[in-house]
Formats: sequence, structure tokens, C-alpha cells
Amino acid sequence: MDNKIFSVTGMTCAACSAKVEKAVSGVPGVESCAVNLLTNSMGVTGSAKPREIIAAVEKAGYGASVKGEEKAGETGLEDKESRGLLLRLAASVGFLLLLMYISMGHGMWGWPLPDFLEVSAAAAATAELLLCIAVMVINQRFFISGAKSMLNRAPNMDALVALGSGASFVWSTVVLFKIMSAADRGDTELAHELFHGLYFESAAMILTLITVGKLLEARSKGRTTDALKGLMELAPKTALLVIDGEEVETPIGQVKKGDIFAVRPGASVPVDGVVTEGSSAVDESSLTGESIPVDKNPGDTVSAATVNRSGYIRCRAERVGEDTTLSQIIKMVSDASATKAPIAKTADKVSGFFVPAVIIIAAITTAVWLLVGQETGYALARGIAVLVISCPCALGLATPVAIMVGSGVGARNGILFKTAASLEEAGRVQIAALDKTGTITAGTPSVTDIIPACGVDEKELLELALSLEAKSEHPLARAVVEFAKQKDISAREVSGFEALAGSGVRADLDGEELLGGSVQAVAKKTANGAELSKQAEKLAEQGKTPMMFAKGGKALGLIAVADEIKPDSRQAVSELRGMGIKVVMLTGDNERTARAIGEAAGVDEVIAGVLPDGKESVVRRLSEQGRTAMIGDGINDAPALARADIGIAVGAGTDIAIDAADVVLMKSSLSDAAAAVRLGRATLRNIKQNLFWAFFYNIIGIPLAAGAYIHLFGWTLAPMFGAAAMSLSSFCVVMNALRLNLVDIHSAKHDRKLKDPAELPEFEESESAEENGKIEKTLEIEGMMCEHCAAAVKRALEKIEGVSARVSLEEGKAYLELEQETDDETLIGAVKEAGYKAKSR
Repeated sequence: MDNKIFSVTGMTCAACSAKVEKAVSGVPGVESCAVNLLTNSMGVTGSAKPREIIAAVEKAGYGASVKGEEKAGETGLEDKESRGLLLRLAASVGFLLLLMYISMGHGMWGWPLPDFLEVSAAAAATAELLLCIAVMVINQRFFISGAKSMLNRAPNMDALVALGSGASFVWSTVVLFKIMSAADRGDTELAHELFHGLYFESAAMILTLITVGKLLEARSKGRTTDALKGLMELAPKTALLVIDGEEVETPIGQVKKGDIFAVRPGASVPVDGVVTEGSSAVDESSLTGESIPVDKNPGDTVSAATVNRSGYIRCRAERVGEDTTLSQIIKMVSDASATKAPIAKTADKVSGFFVPAVIIIAAITTAVWLLVGQETGYALARGIAVLVISCPCALGLATPVAIMVGSGVGARNGILFKTAASLEEAGRVQIAALDKTGTITAGTPSVTDIIPACGVDEKELLELALSLEAKSEHPLARAVVEFAKQKDISAREVSGFEALAGSGVRADLDGEELLGGSVQAVAKKTANGAELSKQAEKLAEQGKTPMMFAKGGKALGLIAVADEIKPDSRQAVSELRGMGIKVVMLTGDNERTARAIGEAAGVDEVIAGVLPDGKESVVRRLSEQGRTAMIGDGINDAPALARADIGIAVGAGTDIAIDAADVVLMKSSLSDAAAAVRLGRATLRNIKQNLFWAFFYNIIGIPLAAGAYIHLFGWTLAPMFGAAAMSLSSFCVVMNALRLNLVDIHSAKHDRKLKDPAELPEFEESESAEENGKIEKTLEIEGMMCEHCAAAVKRALEKIEGVSARVSLEEGKAYLELEQETDDETLIGAVKEAGYKAKSR
């Protein structure tokens, strides 16, 4: 199923977008359609061909083209309206001032006129007619668009304006003929009396004031796309390619994958690539919002539009054109603006019948006033006021302007929302399910504690541990090696290195056996390991993995390794809980390790021993308790991300195209998850304010224009003031949305706890294996010394078809769920191949 984005022309209000949406939705093969009045774009999902969709739009009276087919140099976001509107407004005001001078200056306040106009009411009325026609010709677009919409049986805002101005003009023309008739009969007193019943100035004023509103709207709408246009302007136009050893400046469109390009200090990186020579510090704030430059060395990746702050580097192009990180960010933000938030459905339903309803109300208003005995001019003025004060634009803009500004604010801060629905959903989150590894923790083991045995100093322990672990490929060994390198400790040459399956490693040094690994395994071969074993238990209770090292049968000490909590994780969890969100940590770790990390992070609930495929079912059950966000690394957690009400991928970096996630956090920071929720809430609140204003304005304004409050309060509304109010309503909605730019999404100062996390129910385990027809088995595993060992056992078992495994390092057991009967020999054999021992219970 394809997702296509189209540009739509000719739309002027929410009624237009509703008409286009209805027309395209009726095309065979179209699954869904969302039209955005703000960006004049349309997102279509389905198998229908573009030409069929375009034909449906054209049949509805509008124009359409596939987005991206703009002329060279155009982005599709250029403000093409403002200049034309400004010229129209200037010319309209010029003629309107002359018209107002005659109608009000002379007619009401006796201002002087040329003799040929002052002595003849017919002449003055004819001058008003000509000036009004001039304004109507200048603003003929309202009449053309309004007429087309009426012929297509989908009247829009322009139809209201055209009807209001046209009715004033027609009535005034009738009065002009009466003035001429009176003048012919010599009844100058009646002619001057009729002169005061002209509405030419109202007809021209309506058009001019609506043009003012359109200009303000176009200017303010242009500001809502500033963030997206700013991203587009970041894209470099040229690259410094290295060809035969020479640096050649080349247009960016000619750069191909595999080309070598140079980036000088102060220059922007042209495309995504990998550093091949040199080192530097690169400012990635344009993509991630992170102000601190990132060191880059050979092998590190660089992204287009980031800035080289110091050294000279050469890179190999990996992603070019639309595949670069910047291009994908731009596409993601642009596509989000072309989709529709669920909250917009109410406004859409109203917009579909709003204009026809207003026309009917205007006709009824005029008829009622005539029936109660009012003069035709008065009754007509009330009907015209109803037409020109009604504003479907405010309804149509209420949601998309807020979504566009909110998406832009997110993009500037490294938070990318794929759809309008994801931005709204972020504001409704009640439960946050956090993956542990790579989300709460750094995802890589590191040394946390060094405890030398009595008579051994720390440097000696590290030196011998490094000498032994330098030859090992185990993740825990790499953590020890990395730590020792940071301390500038060098390894000594060992011989006879051997990996002991499930218990550690050994080697010979200076004629003595050097051992390292599992505390239980090493302690058995030492005379002084018992005391250290007690300290190892305390470290294990803190969620750390202790390793014991020994030489010549004597324990040298302990080195504890753990996947440490990220510096900002506890603060992020605290912020989420402060917003009334229940925070649940999901992990495949054993209960003891999980509890230790969960307590350190400050989460509300820990669900341990969860297999990757089991996270999806846990998230499904959490979603039954409240709107759930799954926050993970976007790779192993893909099923859970897709299942959640909203999936948030942390740590995407340059790989932002994660299909399963709805939101991508570029900075790999859990704090941005809280910021995403905060931005979602602010946007949702802004949308509600806009919708309230749009509905409130029309609910109050239409009865006022119709004269419903005359007998109660003596209030009435002239058509020209109704036009002014209509112009300002859309402007106010857009300006309110722009206030989102002022929201500090990283500040918890104004957070409100929508619901106490304690009020949400505890997680309930799903049905047992027996209840769902699966077979349960348990294996006892020997030789596991850390979580990575447990993970290796689990992977080995799950390679067998129909087997799901939960491996507990603490208990030394593997709990299996089998979809079909599998013999014990097959299971035990799989564990043995992984380097461990197993036996069935």
C-alpha cells in the first residue's frame, strides 16, 4: 500500500478541503485521505494511481499535482500569495477611501464634493457605483472562486464573501435606479433620502477587509513553516570532491555514493558519510539540537548539514540526495503536516456543512426581518452581516497550524514526529514502558568497582586483569580492557590462553596460572576467595556483575562490571512521573538485577525476564490499562513499538527511518521522551484553544449579525464590522498556534499531573502456558557467569523452532515454552553447542 503526497491548489477554506477529501476518498483503491489547508497538501494511502486522484480533485473544481514536482529551486513552501494580496489591498484601499469620502464624508458629515456631484444625488450614487465596481474587479477572485464552488455544489468561504458583497451591490444598484427616477421627476428630497440607503461602501469594504484578513493569514501561515524552511536552507549546495588527489567543487546533485569528499574547518558536511582521514569536532546541533560538538575520527559517521568546527577531514559518501539524514528529517516533518490529527475530525464534520448552513441562516434571517415589518435594506443588511461574519477558515486552520508549529518545534530540538496523530497521541500518554538496555542504561558494560584483595594494589589487579582479558572477545572482557586503557595501564605478555566455557578464561604468566571470570568458579581454586565472595554478593545485589581474578591459586580481587544508567535517565523518569505518567521498565534481566536498576532509575514498576517477542504482549496488556508509549531503541523493540499507542525510538542517530516507531529522538536521550510528551500536551492544548475560539466565535458572531440580541441588549452589527471580525478570526487562530514556539519543552516548571500513576492498575501477567496450549519445560544451566552468557543460552535455545526461553542467571535455569513437543536431547545439545552445560529437571 503506497503513501502519496500531493499539492492541491484553489482551496480557500475548510469547506474546500472537506470537498477535496470527500472527492478523493471516493476514488477506488483509496484507503484514507487527509487534506491540509495550511500547507495546501494532501496525503493519500492506497493503491489508486496518481492520475486518478488528480482527476478526482480537478473534477471537484481544484488543481493537484504530485508533491515534489515543483519547479527547480522551489521547495513547495514559498509564500506566493502575500505579494499579490498586498498589491490588491493597496489598490482596493485607494478606491475605497474615495468611495467612503462620498458615502460617509459627504453623506453623513457634509464634507465638500465637486459641484457636479454635490448638486446631484444620482451623480454621487453613480460615482459610488463606479468606485465599487473597481474594487470588485480588483478582488474578482472571490467571485470567480465562489461561483465555481456553488456550481460544484460545495460552497466555500469565497461564496459567502461573494454573496455578501454581491447582495450589497445589487441592492444598492436597485436603489440607484430609484434615485435616478426620483431625480427625473424633480423630487430631489426623495433622491437625497434614498442616497443614505446605498450599500456600495459596504460591498467594497467587505472585499477590502477580507483581503486584509487574507494577507494577515498568509503572512502568519508563512511563519508556521519557518522551521521546515530553515531545515531546507541548511542543505549545502556544493561538495568538495577529491578527484585524482585534487579538490573539485561540485554541485551537490552530482555527488554519488562512494565518492570521497573533503570538509574544511568551518564548512558544512555536504552528504552523509564515513570519515576516512583526519579528525575533528563536528557541530550536530542543526540535526540533534545538541550544542556540544562531537569528536569524529576515522570510521565515525558524519551527517549532511552538520558543521566541521576544527580539523580537516576526508569522508566517503554513504547517503546522498533524498537518502541523507537531513532529507529524511525534512520529509518526516513535511509528511507529518500532510496528515491529520484525530482531534480534527470534529472540525471536519462541521466544515462539511458549515457554508451551506450559513447561507440558509442568512436567507432565513433576511426573511424573518421582512416578515416582522422591517425595511428591505435593514433586513438585507442583517442577512449580509451573517454571511460575512461566518468564518470556516478558523475551523479549518485550528488543527493544522498547531500541528505544523509543534512539529517544527520538535524538529528544532531533535524530536521527530512522523504523523500529526503521533504528536497528538504523545500528549495523551498515561503509561510509559521503557526498555532497559540502551534506553535507561548506556547499553554497553563498563567497570563500576575495583576491589583488590588484601596485599594487592589496584594497579596490579588491573594490570593482571588486562593481561588476561586482552585476548578475550567477551563483552565483560572488553569493558575491563577499555577501563585499563583509560588508566594508561599496559598489558603483560601471557601464554597458554584458554577460554573456559561458562566460567571465564585462563593463561600462564611467569610460570603461574592466571584465572579470571565467574566468582564461583575462580573462588573454588583459591585459598582466599571466600571473603571476596561475600563482597561479590553485595555487588550482585546492586545489579552489577562481579568477576574474580587470581594468580597462582591466590585471589587478586574483584572487578565489577555493569550496564550503567545514563546520566539523565533518573531525571527523565522523574519528569515523566511528575506529569502523572506511570513508568514501567521492561527487561530480560533476572529479577534481582532488574530491581536494582529499576530502583536506581526511580520507575514505578519493573517487569523482568521479558523476552524480546514477549515485550509486545506486555505492551498490549498495558495498553488495556491506559494509553501506552513504548520507549526503546527501535531495533530489538520493533514489535512492542508497533503495538503501543505510540512508539518512541531512542538512539536512532543517523538511522531515523525506523518504520515501527511513531516518534524518533535524535539525541539518544531519555529526557527527550519527557520533552516529546510535554510538546504533545502543549500542542493538544493549543488545538483545543483554537477549536474553542473558532466555534465560540461563530456561535456568538452569527446570532449577533442576525440581530438576535437587538431586543435584549440593543446590539447589532453592520456588515463591514462583520467582515472585519471574520478577517481577524483566522489571524487570531494562527497567532495563537505560533505561541507554541515559546514553549520550553525541556522545562518541567509548568508540568501538570493529569493523573496520579498510583491510580493506574498494576501489570497483570498473561495466561499461563498450560492455558494457552503450550508445553512448559525447565533446564538447569551450568557455566553462566553474566547476563551475556544468559543471552547466549537463550539465543541458542530459541534457534529451535517453536521454542521461547527465559533464562535466569540468578537461578541458573532456563524456563521454556514449547509450541510442540521437543525432546530433551535436542534442547541440551543446543545449550552444549553454545559452550554451556544443561540437564533437564
